[in-house]
Amino acid sequence: CAPPDVVVWPQAVGQVQELAALCHRCRVPMVPFGTGTGLEGGVNAVQGGVCFDLSRMDAIAELSLEDFSVTVEPGVTRKALNKHLRGTGLWFPVDPGADASLCGMAATGASGTNAVRYGTMRPNVLNLRVVLPDGRLLHTAGPGRQPRKRAAGYDLTSLFVGSEGTLGFLTQATLRLHPLPEATAATVASFPSVGAAVACTVQVLQAAVPVARIGECPGPEVGLGVQVPVVELSTASSHPEFLDEVMADACGRFSGMELPAAATLLLELHGSRHSLAEQQQQTEEIVRQNGGSGLAWAEGLEERERLWSMRHNAWYAALALRPGCQVRHRDGDDGSSASGALSATALPSPAQGYSTDICVPISRLPDVVVETKKDLQASSITGPMVGHVGDGNFHCLLIFNSQDPEEAQRIHAFTQRLGRRALAAGGTCTGEHGVGLGKRELLQEELGQEGLDTLRSIKAALDPHNLMNPGKVL
Repeated sequence: CAPPDVVVWPQAVGQVQELAALCHRCRVPMVPFGTGTGLEGGVNAVQGGVCFDLSRMDAIAELSLEDFSVTVEPGVTRKALNKHLRGTGLWFPVDPGADASLCGMAATGASGTNAVRYGTMRPNVLNLRVVLPDGRLLHTAGPGRQPRKRAAGYDLTSLFVGSEGTLGFLTQATLRLHPLPEATAATVASFPSVGAAVACTVQVLQAAVPVARIGECPGPEVGLGVQVPVVELSTASSHPEFLDEVMADACGRFSGMELPAAATLLLELHGSRHSLAEQQQQTEEIVRQNGGSGLAWAEGLEERERLWSMRHNAWYAALALRPGCQVRHRDGDDGSSASGALSATALPSPAQGYSTDICVPISRLPDVVVETKKDLQASSITGPMVGHVGDGNFHCLLIFNSQDPEEAQRIHAFTQRLGRRALAAGGTCTGEHGVGLGKRELLQEELGQEGLDTLRSIKAALDPHNLMNPGKVL
């Protein structure tokens, strides 16, 4: 981890502007910081400089129930916003797993388990207030504007979503809200093969079953050799989740739930009470046609929380696969009970983890997953898989000895092969995590020289002295 020289805690946008202007005049690097839950080393101060910790700017500035929108500052996290929205009938569904800063989620282009139905951060951001590297203030859709769609000029909002702190400070975001579903049901299904599980997912989507959740990355870790923080339970989501047989077995044992060691889908349906029974029946038929088994619907809140708690603790379950890895629980038990698993966190240990992701066309997903599993076995790497198969995105949770340089090098080589495998399949080297430090070479292979030169031209226009989060993305 590369620490900054100085950390500042601005509490208002004017302070961010003054500090940015000062750093710009003195040619000092600047690194934005929200909650530190990113996965590709985006908050590492590789050239030193000043870290802008924006967590104290935590106002929910404007909520419009009629317009289905809300405006938040960078200190507001996903869970804090949804808590604030209780009783309104609305929620913000983008769920990357960790309780991340909403502006940070915009900066990294985050998504998660609900992306199939509700989209990623990009379509859910209506406007951004950005402090540019020299201290000027930009509203990407115009001051105070929050139209549901627009065709006026270049899409500046989308330019800054996914910019990973390299173009400016996101000091306010206007977000699209969604109605809470009237009824929700979740289930787990086991399949004889990865291909059968993916085929089931495709057929469920083709049948227009309103699936909200099928797959997700646990993602509390922030990069190679970095300890993971406690991650609380998420209580709402919607999309089909895939676990390979290694991950399914690990999650079942860690959370104290009976789960076969087989390719597994976790599905959640959202809809009206009237339509839910028909959707469940339709899903059950498709699961059976693909050789799936073990369906038991959880409709109560407590049952669904227990199911998704198991899924959200996949990271800790993966760590527990490696001999010598230490896992403790806030309530002091050994991880054998479901309640204890909800608040697990890793203690200092040579066994560390790195989560990497790719995204490919759904039609190529079975082949890419099988090839990746063969690569993991040939490389003698512990790397259970979990993914959002509804959009072709999956993650490998790579557990390794951080004090063994040879093993760390094997991990690096594997991640490069995985990224290139995705590119060869017509996909991308990252569907959710971002480029950060580790995927810059892959980004060039993905976009080509002209694409990369265009990104560099944009960067040079907004940040000619390369002061904003230098060393990341480009």
